[in-house]
Amino acid sequence: MASRDGGIGDNLRTATSLLSATSDTPRLDAELLMAHALGIERQALLLDPARHRVPDIYVHLVARRMANEPIAYIVGYRDFWTIRVEVGPGVLIPRPDSEALIEACLDIHRERGGWPRRILDLGTGPGTLLLAALSEFSDATGLGVDASEYALAYARDNAEGLGLADRASFLPGDWGRGVEGPFDLILCNPPYIAATETLMPDVADHEPAEALFAGVDGLDDYRRIIPDLPRLLTTDGMAILEIGHRQRISVTELAEAAGFAVRCRQDLGGRDRALLLTRA
Repeated sequence: MASRDGGIGDNLRTATSLLSATSDTPRLDAELLMAHALGIERQALLLDPARHRVPDIYVHLVARRMANEPIAYIVGYRDFWTIRVEVGPGVLIPRPDSEALIEACLDIHRERGGWPRRILDLGTGPGTLLLAALSEFSDATGLGVDASEYALAYARDNAEGLGLADRASFLPGDWGRGVEGPFDLILCNPPYIAATETLMPDVADHEPAEALFAGVDGLDDYRRIIPDLPRLLTTDGMAILEIGHRQRISVTELAEAAGFAVRCRQDLGGRDRALLLTRA
């Protein structure tokens, strides 16, 4: 690393070079870590970097990232949609790809007007999808369910921090088992990675396996979730499920067998990402 006396620019350049072997976004990571070390937002750092001195802790933060620790765990949050979601080790980190589900919600909302009123987020993790949806639909209330009490603790803290605690509740559970509907909108980002698939070290070594892997073909949780959805949805309700970009056909078949009509939405990379399920 460059020395503390080398200035912000020198340290960012050195960190970017060091992180290029670890990260697909080394410059962004270097900037986020510097802003975190300084206790400011990245935008403030970029606006006037010369006014700041490099904190001693910066070299240690870069070393953690070089060891493949996810940037979100180091800084303690991930920005998703228009909200900031606090995360930590043992909690699934929100992905930009999942924003396709929120975009789909907004499109349907424009078609239906006052919809939705009641939202269910199955496998809510730190509350990502539910809180993003509630931030858009001011008249809605929601329930987040997750098997991890640890994740639910983050979800409750996030709801409180975002001013949404009066409209969001969270319960431990096994997908929809024991949940009483009906709901206008069900969101779900289940585990969908096949057990034999190889992941990047920052994911494989740090994020919870139970939130990532779903059996030999990655479909185990869809097989449990989808048959229970008709019980949980209102007559004109919709379920929006995140899928792996090669799972459109297989998950669509499961949904159609349960009596649903299916549409697919793509993410910003043009990959199949969200299936929209309505009663056939």
